[in-house]
Amino acid sequence: MTFHEKIRSAGVVGCGGAGFPAHVKASSKVEYVLANGAECEPLLHKDLEMLTREPDAVVRGVVQLMASTGAKKGIVGVKKKYEEKLAGVKSALAATDIELKLLGDYYPTGDEYILVYETTKRLIPPQGIPLDVGIVVNNVETLRNMYYASEGIPVTTKCISVAGAVREASTFTVPIGISFADVIAAAGGATVADYAVFVGGIMMGKLSSDMSLPITKTCAGLVVLPVEHRLIQRKSLPEQSMHRIGKSACDQCSYCTEFCPRYLLGYDVQPHKVMRSLSFTATGEDVWNQWAQLCCSCGLCTLYACPEDLYPKEACDKSKADLKSKGMKWDGNREVKPHPIYDGRHVPLKHLVGKLGVKEYDVPAHYREKEFSPKKVRIPLSQHIGTAAIPIVRLRSEVKAGDIIGEIPDGKLGSRIHSSIGGVVTAITDEIVIEQK
Repeated sequence: MTFHEKIRSAGVVGCGGAGFPAHVKASSKVEYVLANGAECEPLLHKDLEMLTREPDAVVRGVVQLMASTGAKKGIVGVKKKYEEKLAGVKSALAATDIELKLLGDYYPTGDEYILVYETTKRLIPPQGIPLDVGIVVNNVETLRNMYYASEGIPVTTKCISVAGAVREASTFTVPIGISFADVIAAAGGATVADYAVFVGGIMMGKLSSDMSLPITKTCAGLVVLPVEHRLIQRKSLPEQSMHRIGKSACDQCSYCTEFCPRYLLGYDVQPHKVMRSLSFTATGEDVWNQWAQLCCSCGLCTLYACPEDLYPKEACDKSKADLKSKGMKWDGNREVKPHPIYDGRHVPLKHLVGKLGVKEYDVPAHYREKEFSPKKVRIPLSQHIGTAAIPIVRLRSEVKAGDIIGEIPDGKLGSRIHSSIGGVVTAITDEIVIEQK
């Protein structure tokens, strides 16, 4: 079995958030393999903990992926501020030709376009992917999972940080499908009675108040905040209200554009122009919506740059959806050249943390060894980009941890799903529920 076949069999997907099936990347041919350990979501530290705890597994994953793709160069990108914690990584790299690239502590260093430029000085073409410039990028946890896949170990666990208003901010390895409630309890529980969580991070994650929801292969962590926190209140506002406020209040200051990481890198993203679309008829919208097409939805414009606390990121999301529904393709300037002030307008993470109002929660989330034995797990059949897996188990059937319970549909992009615990299948819908006997 080839390396990419082992990855496919093990159900490895991108752990950085998108969940792209990793076997597809492993079967490509490139010049560089880039390990993304930049981790720039405020308060989350699971990639750092992964690098300090399992550096050999991560580096072996890079080496194997380089062999699979024919890459001649490998790079591990990590923030310079963590250099003193990377002795294990440096030791693991010593016997290889893989380079450790130290990065600035700004947001969003982990964006693929920015990471590729900072480590190789190559610029991905507009609406392109790293493969277009001969590069494959994977999160460090994904690479660790690739190595385990080569050893026949499927993906049944997820490394996550639990941060914010909890008694002990922590990083754990948990069974996939365990509930938010269980992992928050493992962090000592919430320090407030009424709270909600940002799933995957404050900047790019989703807000949830349902603590019965499961941890998936793509979840980087949970940030717990009091319901009265400004970020919870802002995120809870209905989208129509966000757009209505923007329509009436945006004064076209252009700060959202001036701080946009993609704009500074040379891509034609101009959120302040997208805000104009909120004031026009359907015909006029198309004129301004095009400026959103290359937006990466990092949220910096909404949560940091706008002096009026408006929602340019959400306006960009709306614009992209509108253009997609109309089948309109991006047809803008393809020449990319970094802005002259690119290096001088980065947003330091500590400044972002202060602006977000979460400085009191900005503490290390060290890894804690803990045995998790949930009585029930809910394992979604879609935890990845592509088509949902097809269940291959029946109600009341018994499964063991590591058993395949969801298969990739024939000819479709997807990922296998495995049971994370031993037990009995008690429900099959868009997820498979397994309960201990």
